[in-house]
Amino acid sequence: MSAYPPSTWSDDPPVGFRRLSTLDAHVAGEPLRVIVDGWPEPPGDTILARRRHAQQHQDDLRRALMLEPRGHADMYGCLPMSPVTDDGDVGALFLHNDGFSTMCGHGIIGLVTVGLERGLLPDQDVLAIDTPAGRVTARAERGADGRVGRVSFENVPSFLCERDLVVDAGALGKLRCDIGFGGAFYAYVDAEALGLELVPEQIGRIIECGMTIKRAVMDQYTIRHPDGDSELEFLYGTIFFSPAVGDAHSRNVCVFAEGEVDRSPTGTGVSGRVALLHARGELEPGEWITIESLIGTSFDVQVARTTNCGSLPAVVPEVAGTAHLTGRHEFWIDPDDPLRAGLLLR
Repeated sequence: MSAYPPSTWSDDPPVGFRRLSTLDAHVAGEPLRVIVDGWPEPPGDTILARRRHAQQHQDDLRRALMLEPRGHADMYGCLPMSPVTDDGDVGALFLHNDGFSTMCGHGIIGLVTVGLERGLLPDQDVLAIDTPAGRVTARAERGADGRVGRVSFENVPSFLCERDLVVDAGALGKLRCDIGFGGAFYAYVDAEALGLELVPEQIGRIIECGMTIKRAVMDQYTIRHPDGDSELEFLYGTIFFSPAVGDAHSRNVCVFAEGEVDRSPTGTGVSGRVALLHARGELEPGEWITIESLIGTSFDVQVARTTNCGSLPAVVPEVAGTAHLTGRHEFWIDPDDPLRAGLLLR
């Protein structure tokens, strides 16, 4: 019998330490840290109100779990909570290296997979999820052993906001982009027009270009949501698209928040993308396409139906993908640690 651990060993944190428990997964390669204990549910009658409270009063917890030394520049998280609607099954906040998202597609797929496999969510195949951007309905496919396979979700109404916007992006010159919404606002840019190759070896250049374009659009264009909700009116990131490397319709690479790069094709990103394709007459309702990521993983997406968002024509996208659990963590926060709220070098 091994002498380690010794009989005096304890897995309890020292007195005064804060304990946070998570279940971790990846969705098409993109990390998801689902927080299951230790984070008090933020108050509020809407998920946007809870997001606002978390921004103002719980940002130290976000930083501690997303940033170094417990996380990294590309970590992503989900905080499940009670629903805010009578027919909702669960509410969700999404967090990253720079704050709290308004929606997250890979987060929905991961939350449903983790939640059903580990008993966090009601044991049903259709789940109504309240997010800051609105209601999302997810469907899980489960095998005979009960394991979750493919998860699909109908997103919030998504739309083309501005077509062929020209911005001055400094050293990149004047470039053309579309502004689209798929639960968050993105600038969509043709990577080939920039001479940008969407491969992992170019990740530094991809981040640099993505952040340059994001800042240029923010400086030169005012985003307005047709429903008039000011808390949704910000540019979340830049999405580059190009022809597929593998057997897919195209490739999507998203640079969001403070230079995060999505390893998945980005659920909200492909939602906005099909809204743009539909608006350009390049995609019909019910036509599934596969969009691949920087690392070659993929999501399937279709226009489930058309609708309106305020005064703008919109679509309801349906996105499908898979997630895989990677483990569980118990994190401790020492109140005397000068770096207890995390740090970010990149």
